[in-house]
Amino acid sequence: MDSNSEQLALGIGTRLQHSAYGPGVIVGVRLATYLISFISDGIKEIDKNDDKLEEIIPENVTVELETTSDVEKSLLKILRLWSDTTEIVPLGDRWKGGKMLLQPADKTQKPKEIPVDIFFHKIVMLRDRIRVMEQQINSNKNLSDEDKVNLQQYITRIYGTLTTFNVLFKNKENWFVGEKGSGE
Repeated sequence: MDSNSEQLALGIGTRLQHSAYGPGVIVGVRLATYLISFISDGIKEIDKNDDKLEEIIPENVTVELETTSDVEKSLLKILRLWSDTTEIVPLGDRWKGGKMLLQPADKTQKPKEIPVDIFFHKIVMLRDRIRVMEQQINSNKNLSDEDKVNLQQYITRIYGTLTTFNVLFKNKENWFVGEKGSGE
């Protein structure tokens, strides 16, 4: 860990790599230690100055200790970062029980009917997987900063393309957001 991170406590949600335990995420901050949840070894208490720790993605850098409610929030963050688990995102009320009808131009062919909730679930899974890809790009040590920025611009454009589906979301905070004012 560099001297900068010794002055401030890394916050809950920071992803770390430990040479003995592998990848982990800080789930608690104490005066001299971090509680780190490692994928294969569970939660371990590690000294803040342990030279086997390497920061991957700093988050919530602070000089204060975190509260228990922050631990709960970070556990959800851990699930999103390290697993294929999706958060529960509610479908807009007007779409519940609805169906999509894909009608071919040739009227002799049968239309395809898809329940809106199934289609919506696939959109949410797509969004979550793009977020994981974005995190993988940002934490990749083999990519230059320029490469990361270029790839991030593509991801932003993908989000912009997907804004069409925002109408399905119940809550605006779950919407796709692309480049502001780009017209996508």
